[in-house]
Amino acid sequence: MTALTKYQRLESPGLWRDTQDAQRREVVVAFRDATLVLTDPRTDRPFTHWSLPALIRLNAGSLPALYAPGPDGDETLELDDPDMIAALETVLGAVKRRTPRPGRLRGTLIGGITLGIVTIGVIFLPDALLRHTATMLPFATRQAIGQAALADVIRLTGKPCASPLGDRALDLLSERLFGGGGPALFVLREGLKGAAHLPGNIVLLSKDTLTAPLPEAPAGFALAENLRATATDPVLPLLAHAGLSATVRLLTTGTLPAGAATGYGEVLLQSPPAPLTDETLLAAFAKAAVSSAPYAYALDASGESTLSLIEADPYRGGSPRALLNAQDWDSLKAICD
Repeated sequence: MTALTKYQRLESPGLWRDTQDAQRREVVVAFRDATLVLTDPRTDRPFTHWSLPALIRLNAGSLPALYAPGPDGDETLELDDPDMIAALETVLGAVKRRTPRPGRLRGTLIGGITLGIVTIGVIFLPDALLRHTATMLPFATRQAIGQAALADVIRLTGKPCASPLGDRALDLLSERLFGGGGPALFVLREGLKGAAHLPGNIVLLSKDTLTAPLPEAPAGFALAENLRATATDPVLPLLAHAGLSATVRLLTTGTLPAGAATGYGEVLLQSPPAPLTDETLLAAFAKAAVSSAPYAYALDASGESTLSLIEADPYRGGSPRALLNAQDWDSLKAICD
């Protein structure tokens, strides 16, 4: 969904609860292209992103306005800024106008078309159907799918490590490697070897990647996973796991059925990483201005199997620009403590 141009940079204060029983927190609410970003005003770190098309108002006509990220969400947001409320009401009105109101005939037709798509997909075009669905997904939907997959991974690994200074260091590392549009980085305490990625621009790092002497090691894992996510759409393996009927549901309604991502955590954690050529990796390290040798030694302490990444390191004397200062690197290494 594309937000109205006049609202795209609108910001206002608000009060956010992450659960029903939690204390309200002051946040800065930023209206973006397809999302509502809730940020800590003290650290500028985003608390959460809400999909604008999924937004609902809980107290129509009352003030302060009370919103939720969806019908099943525990979070709430209170707003009293008239410009922000007007912007959100405009979005809600647009969503309501676009919501289909099928009668019996239309429902029958949609059911028949859906059945036909499933039949064709099962018999003839399973891969094509998955790929077509993936190309149709807006980023907000990819984020929602990625969060569902992350929730299933967390079921096995526990919640990602977090601390105020460690989270800040992860944001700084992503910014340094990828610029403003880089993936969100998360560190898992156990269950993951090396790194993995999920839809919605999410990269998972193992706690073990932080035991290296230099931040170039976890940076290398993040660069490699970003290359894999670029080479193969991360949504495709998840849709293959969810199945054709769930994929058709996603294509026709814009949402995956509840539980479609269940079990994907095992698939992700047990799957070996897709191979990358040394030339591809070295080009990525050169573009990011990162030395590749620390990553090579993190993969193989002897250096025997990663010799070309060591010998052809584009910055053999060390990265020309620091990835993190000493304090931020120490904070990142301690994020799981």
